[in-house]
Amino acid sequence: LRGLLQRGTQSNYCHLPSCECILSGLMSLSGKKVLHIDRNPYYGGESASISPIEELYKKFKVPGPGKSMDRGREWNIDLIPKFFLSELCSACVCIILFHVHMCSLFASGQLVKILVHTEVTRYLDFKIVEGSYVYKAGKVHKVPATEEDAHTSDLMGMFDKRRFRKLLLFALNFDVRNPRTYQDVDPNKMTTRDLFCRFDLGLDVMEFTGHAIALHGSESYLDQPCVETIRRIRLYSESLSHHNTSPYLYPVYGLGELPQGFARLSAEYGGTFLMNRAVDDIVMDNGKVKAVKSEGKLFHCKQLICDPSYVHSRVRKVGRIIRVICLLNHPVKNTHEANSCQIIIPQNQLNRKSDIYISVVSYAHNVASEGRYIATVSTTAETSNPEKEVQPGLELLEPIMQKFVSISNLLVPNEDGSKSQIFVSRSYDATNHFETECEDIKDLYRRITGSELCFGGSQRHSSHNSDEK
Repeated sequence: LRGLLQRGTQSNYCHLPSCECILSGLMSLSGKKVLHIDRNPYYGGESASISPIEELYKKFKVPGPGKSMDRGREWNIDLIPKFFLSELCSACVCIILFHVHMCSLFASGQLVKILVHTEVTRYLDFKIVEGSYVYKAGKVHKVPATEEDAHTSDLMGMFDKRRFRKLLLFALNFDVRNPRTYQDVDPNKMTTRDLFCRFDLGLDVMEFTGHAIALHGSESYLDQPCVETIRRIRLYSESLSHHNTSPYLYPVYGLGELPQGFARLSAEYGGTFLMNRAVDDIVMDNGKVKAVKSEGKLFHCKQLICDPSYVHSRVRKVGRIIRVICLLNHPVKNTHEANSCQIIIPQNQLNRKSDIYISVVSYAHNVASEGRYIATVSTTAETSNPEKEVQPGLELLEPIMQKFVSISNLLVPNEDGSKSQIFVSRSYDATNHFETECEDIKDLYRRITGSELCFGGSQRHSSHNSDEK
């Protein structure tokens, strides 16, 4: 490392965190020469886990913690919690091959495909999230996503239950490659609104299906082709059918394990990491990135990948996100005493344009002291008083021991990076699942390499020190 600092380096890629940790692993895996610079002393950037708990109080400039929060190092608090959609599928074979504990089940969402593809599963362990709930008329209800759930659900009347079951069966049997499963539905032309009308679903059923099962964050999906909504319903239902309690997984010890796993992968395949190191400047040559200047040293690169905080002039603001981290000493009411759960408040329930998301984890995932819970409420801010907007979610969590409020800008890149070779990720959105972030990773990979990110099998490079262009 000392020699590297003295002579500088020519890298294919320079990375700055935080989903960039995943990309640094992917690039190293494919044989690229990678330098990963992080201004923080820890991995993960804005999505990092904070431990011990005293550091969380310092970060938010809140006095404490008191004696009730003893054993501070037992806490791992995620600043931006996200759940994995899970499904017991062929990935189980990978679990055995990669020597991961059998209790570690996989997301059939896109992130787990990356985990399996890169074998980062060797570094992670997961536990099931115990419940998935939706808010309706001031009360929390379990989300139905199987025939049995539909039969017992208090969200629907008798006739709605029958129609909803028909929709579930249609989605589970649907195969986009087999037109015989379409049942006279053209998935690429029929809108989701028309699909719901075809099954004669009531407005309440449409609401929890679209927002708590298909996980759409706004109403725009209703007027888009229904193929994506069908895929999401099937994914959710298949995931839930294997675990009964919920379709979600969460890493033991928190999401901080995720960037660390990809950092280990990158290092294993020749990646170099410089932590706790400021970035002073990005050096350009004829409009194209040439180097990164850090503490007086130049690190030459062919391409640069970074989050919006490093290149303010190359991003634009498209909204604001509010997150409130809450420390609790009790499970959330009406969740069957669940040690972990997700609650979604659909936008129409509060006359909003975007949903409110609540994620709850606890000591069961080794992220808090015994008997303690961490709940995070998040949404896209729509007014000048974001804290008032999340109040309905906070009321579901009462009593709250301590709150930590953050409001951040939602930033997106101004350009695709093809000319400057600077590739900028999006800020994290308000959702508490990984699907949108995975779309960003796939989009970045496509822009950077000119090819699609494929998961057809391991593509580990034979050399750990390749300097392939």
